[in-house]
Amino acid sequence: MSRSNQRGRFIMTEAFYDHLAKTRHQIHQHPEVSEEEHETTVFLKGYLKNLGIEPLNYPLKTGLIAEIGSGHPIIALRADIDALPIKEKTGLPYASDNGAMHACGHDFHQTSLLGAAQLLKEREAELKGTVRLIFQPAEENFQGAYQVIEAGGIEDVSAIIGYHNNPHLKPGQIGLRSGAIMAGVEQFRVDVKGVSSHAARPDLGVDTVLVTTTIINNLQQIVARTVSPFESAVLSVTHIEVGNTWNVLPAAGFFEGTIRTFEPKVREDVIARFEKVVQATADQFGAQVDITWGNSPYVTYNDHTLTPLIFENSKAFAEVIETLPSTGGEDFAAYQKEIPGVFAFVGSNGEENAPDWHHDDFLVKDEALPVAVNYYVENALFLLDYFKEEGK
Repeated sequence: MSRSNQRGRFIMTEAFYDHLAKTRHQIHQHPEVSEEEHETTVFLKGYLKNLGIEPLNYPLKTGLIAEIGSGHPIIALRADIDALPIKEKTGLPYASDNGAMHACGHDFHQTSLLGAAQLLKEREAELKGTVRLIFQPAEENFQGAYQVIEAGGIEDVSAIIGYHNNPHLKPGQIGLRSGAIMAGVEQFRVDVKGVSSHAARPDLGVDTVLVTTTIINNLQQIVARTVSPFESAVLSVTHIEVGNTWNVLPAAGFFEGTIRTFEPKVREDVIARFEKVVQATADQFGAQVDITWGNSPYVTYNDHTLTPLIFENSKAFAEVIETLPSTGGEDFAAYQKEIPGVFAFVGSNGEENAPDWHHDDFLVKDEALPVAVNYYVENALFLLDYFKEEGK
């Protein structure tokens, strides 16, 4: 299925490439949304068993964990497996028709990890430790990484590697950077409670409409006037519901939205100011507020020691570029809060007008598979050697 050149790098044969492409098409055609990846999990287990890799008994409802090799160190490779509730409009012969779609390319991610599993299994006797394969559920709702951690999926792991496809990079390219590579994501909801009254007598009530809109306007000052121009943050209110008729001041309403940041200190400061602004504005009018924060990911923050090493090592099989961070979020960040981790962007399309993640015509090119597989394989081997030599 594969062969190595004089430097030991894997070169994908045409037969192996065709097999992986067909595998991706099959997965693409049968997407399942977050925490419902039951048939996907069955397929993955069967595929791995055919390679002689037995899935381990971790308490996960969906997704799976398996290992190749033995002993320490342990290097984890992670791929997410869930799809989105989007009706596909790509027109591909293998397009899904069940109301869900791999519109973020997780079919590509899991296929590349299956390919890596096969290549690593072929060289199992040479491994200087253990490679742990994590096929993670529920990335799209930001719960899957926490489920894996709670199940013990990263216990004794020295480092973890992951990636996301990037349609704005060409097949053959990898984007990497130390520090923040994807934003910390905050999901907020603010419930506002005033006192209802007739619209002709606002003095007899507490105007929830006015309170809500004033809070929203005041929140925009946080980024504009308290975040340094040399740092960055985004605060967006995306959904407002208050009132239901023309002549009544409503008693209650709510708004929700998101905050995106790239540095942990900026994140903490913006959240603290957000809460102060909301409460102080409500107090000004005599209204009550309740802030609810979603369980969303931290900043995806690449390890400053390992990332430069992975950057250099990946040059042997890809064009590696220093990438800009993305304002998207990734629950891979949850792993990085616990252990050293490196997260990359792997080029998956590269056309000038390539549809972005979560679009109903999102398209991944199969020719991106060889670099994605090598990203896992070569860097797993490299990190096994690195941690073995370091005695970690």
